[in-house]
Amino acid sequence: MSTQSATKPQGCTNFKLRKLMRRVAQHYDNEMSKIGLKTTQYSLLSHVLKLGPIRPGELAHAMAMDASTLTRNLKPLVDAGWIEVAPGSDGRSRSVTITDAGREKRHDAQRRWKAAQEGLNQLLGVEQVLALHALIDNSLELLSPLDESADHE
Repeated sequence: MSTQSATKPQGCTNFKLRKLMRRVAQHYDNEMSKIGLKTTQYSLLSHVLKLGPIRPGELAHAMAMDASTLTRNLKPLVDAGWIEVAPGSDGRSRSVTITDAGREKRHDAQRRWKAAQEGLNQLLGVEQVLALHALIDNSLELLSPLDESADHE
């Protein structure tokens, strides 16, 4: 192996990050599935708990997602009785709130989330997780001048 190839990154950073993200997401999803939730649903319950009552458009913006994705993601939570979408302050707006059952579900999910994080810490080692967090935070800071709308995947 030449000196140049030893000091130059090999492979596609995007592919490697996506592969890592899929593995990490599977780890968290596995833990959340024990209580019948997806990680995206936990995130939605957490945001509504923290920000609600809130208009759907504001919630979508806070979660960096488009309105149609939010509507699609809210439906199973509304059907389960964990989230309520009701008329807002004027006749044209809607308001999203978490129900008491939603608060309980989110509390249970928070315990599963912590178990997933502790499991990841154990699998990777706390030092490596700390180093990964630092690398991610630093990379995000360096990439921040890029188009912010890219965060709205």
